[in-house]
Amino acid sequence: MQLRTARIFVRDLPGASRFYEELLGLQLKSPRSEEGFRVFDAGPMSLVVERVDADAPAEDQALIGRFTGLSFDVADVQSKYSELASLGVAFSGLPEQQAWGGILATLRDPSGNELQLVQQPLR
Repeated sequence: MQLRTARIFVRDLPGASRFYEELLGLQLKSPRSEEGFRVFDAGPMSLVVERVDADAPAEDQALIGRFTGLSFDVADVQSKYSELASLGVAFSGLPEQQAWGGILATLRDPSGNELQLVQQPLR
């Protein structure tokens, strides 16, 4: 078994698409906007960004604007943090060294979903 796809739920699909493609630099694989989602190439995985309509049930609304648990590996988290922050990407704080040796920075997409940049520890 292999994990191949992760999903993130948003309110504004065009705005989220611009964020993931233009700011984060993910390549659009499938522009399925008419079906309420878009698929991006995220390395060995696909990232599906899916719209939740304003009139959707409360349990669907609760999927928006939360910590996703998704992390993007970067070689230099401080450089990527500086680059993205200069483009207007919102971060919850500065990159922080972790007890396990890596460095994390948490960012938010336009719908408030939190993702992380991670610099793996040197081995």
